[in-house]
Amino acid sequence: MLKKELIELCLLHLLAQGDQYGYELLRRLHRTFPDTQESAVYALLRGLCREGCSEQYLGEVSGGPARKYYRLTPAGRDRLAALLAQWRALSAALAELGVK
Repeated sequence: MLKKELIELCLLHLLAQGDQYGYELLRRLHRTFPDTQESAVYALLRGLCREGCSEQYLGEVSGGPARKYYRLTPAGRDRLAALLAQWRALSAALAELGVK
């Protein structure tokens, strides 16, 4: 599983916790993956929308411009489950080799 897929897994996991706006997702990802490019995260979010794994909508914010929020779709839940299965298989294979 490559870093792109790990970031996608993390985005889907965060969205499974509830609707979030793009900058909040980026901020949370930067805590774990500080070298992740902002443009890469937004490109992944756009791709998830194109693939039907997430939807975007404008949310109202008092005193400021509307924010673009993202929500998980049923297809996104399926993609999350598939990526989790891949992650678990990779983790088990590495553990079997003694890689920690």
